[in-house]
Amino acid sequence: MSLQSDATLALKRVVIISIFAAIAVVLSIVESMIPINLQVPGAKLGLANIMVLTCLMFLRGRDALSLIMLKTLLTAFIFGTFSSFLFSIFGAIFSFIVMYLLIRGFGSSFSLIGISIAGGIAHNIGQLTAAFMIFKTTKIFYYLPVLMITGIITGIFIGIAVKYLVKSLSGLTLFEPFAQTK
Repeated sequence: MSLQSDATLALKRVVIISIFAAIAVVLSIVESMIPINLQVPGAKLGLANIMVLTCLMFLRGRDALSLIMLKTLLTAFIFGTFSSFLFSIFGAIFSFIVMYLLIRGFGSSFSLIGISIAGGIAHNIGQLTAAFMIFKTTKIFYYLPVLMITGIITGIFIGIAVKYLVKSLSGLTLFEPFAQTK
């Protein structure tokens, strides 16, 4: 590859990460306005994770990690406090690690829906880990079965959305160099 095409590819990565981060923040804002009561404190749809999983499908792990940091920092500035940032970052990193390992380590052994479900459950475990660090009690993990159910349900929804999004984006010129390498 030439220096020109390396620079072009790097610029395209930055553009994609920036667009995905902006969309993820907007999805977080939209999600906060949706009056859905999941009957589980702290549980939410996780619409911004559509962009994280989509990023993992097209770009490198470090690109998706950059997206996660941008998304988490921006949404924390908009919505939260340090504790909400801590819960979000732990959940996002746990989710990222699991989804990255499933995509890169097992290739086509898992569907996008399966990867998304695993990511949703890992996100909830990460949040409980953050809660354990703050509250210093293992009793917080009694909440895990309920959160696993919500992780499965939301993971199915996110996985379906990502499946269609990846298919649609793969046909766009911006994504062609990345769609061909996966």
